[in-house]
Amino acid sequence: MEKSIELNKVEKQKGSSYRQIMKATSIFGGVQVFNILISILRSKIMAVLLGPAGVGILGLLNTTILLISSLTNFGLGISGVKDIATAKDSNDEFRLAKTISALNRLIWLTGVAGSLITLFGAKWLSQMAFGNTEYTIAFIWLSITVLLKQLASGHFVILQGLRKLKDLAKANMIGSAIGLALSIPFYYYLGLEGIVPGLVITALATFIVALYFGKSIKKERVPLPFKELKAEGKGMMTMGFILSLSGIMVLGESYILRVFINYSGGVEEVGLYNAGIALITTYVGLLFTAMETDYYPRLASVALNNSKANELINQQTEIALLILAPVLVGLMVFIDWVIIILYSSEFLAANVMIYWAFLGLFFKVPAWVIGFIFIAKGKSKLFFWNELISNLYLLLFNILGYHYWGLEGLGISFLVSYMVYLGQVYFIASRKYRFSFQKGFSRIFGLQFIFGVLCLVGITMLNTLWMYILGVLLILLSGYFSLVELDKRLGLRQLISGFFGKK
Repeated sequence: MEKSIELNKVEKQKGSSYRQIMKATSIFGGVQVFNILISILRSKIMAVLLGPAGVGILGLLNTTILLISSLTNFGLGISGVKDIATAKDSNDEFRLAKTISALNRLIWLTGVAGSLITLFGAKWLSQMAFGNTEYTIAFIWLSITVLLKQLASGHFVILQGLRKLKDLAKANMIGSAIGLALSIPFYYYLGLEGIVPGLVITALATFIVALYFGKSIKKERVPLPFKELKAEGKGMMTMGFILSLSGIMVLGESYILRVFINYSGGVEEVGLYNAGIALITTYVGLLFTAMETDYYPRLASVALNNSKANELINQQTEIALLILAPVLVGLMVFIDWVIIILYSSEFLAANVMIYWAFLGLFFKVPAWVIGFIFIAKGKSKLFFWNELISNLYLLLFNILGYHYWGLEGLGISFLVSYMVYLGQVYFIASRKYRFSFQKGFSRIFGLQFIFGVLCLVGITMLNTLWMYILGVLLILLSGYFSLVELDKRLGLRQLISGFFGKK
């Protein structure tokens, strides 16, 4: 009797955990969907008004600025949230005010440093990105955006650390919408010449909105002499810097690859790659962004208990695959229409890359979820070396893939890289923290991946009509399987009947 009661408690806890994952994913997913819609609209407008060349130029400018920001922001967006949340939970108002004051100072220092580096290095950045100095003036103007983005991120960090998630969501949505509305006239009237003003006005809009929501928080100002600032900010800067190096590596890999594509295939090929990778990492990647907000703090709270961490990682991976798999299969079937809607028919050449990369996302999901355990346990050096090695072979595979097979080779390299990466993080986590996949994950991954492979086979071997027939069947099968499995974990039928019962 006692055993059955205990089992019921465990099952209820599991169901509650699954529902918490789903709830957080749906809430923050909604915010991401709005931002993605804004991004889609922006991409469509730029594709029509600027063409592949304009999208390529924008991609190189954005990647360069992101690289500079990552080199100079010391990962305050990661460590700052943790420190503020910890200070808040201590219920010590003075400690919280002191932490926020230290963060604000550090944000200003790093923002100004990044802006000055961009300003005085504009000529070199233009030569490095485009192989000439024609974009020197562009980078001089874009130095403003480096400062504005860092200042805006400071307000976002405080909102997230204090768990003002509604305000954070509003700030993100409003900033994105206003930035798009203000930048469209520049693209319409100035064409390629409007790219830089559009980027500056977008950064300014984001900063003003972030400032507005940041000012709504009552903060006690605490004067901090340099010695106290150094003592208060040392831990924040040290941890953040080590973790931010991984972000720099990702941007560095992305930057080197875009420059390689530009030199080998031209700026239009960069535009096609940008369009494809945006679909893969931005639009589909909204699931990762939505999950991260809730998943990371939850994992950190149980990180010292390997058994609980193991269970949470499996639960998070299962929910992510069940949500994402039918979407991936659907996108593979209708990718040509998706590209035309989001961009234009000029970008259809990117579809061969996207097919293979979508299969790679089946491996990226579990690898991404497992990888958080290194940060949650505070193993920042392990996380750094893990990311360094993976980015090195990702760059190598990408260069080889593009050199021999063009855009399709980049999709294949994405798939191979994440197959290797999943094996890498699983090996480390299993050896160090006794991590293992549960049977539920293996069944979900195996069947959904088979649906994806069959979809790719149908696309490459069947004519259009039979491809769509097979594709729709696979979408239905994948979706049905996901609904059945989600119902087992969440009690969907019970939730739906309860919802309508209340009505």
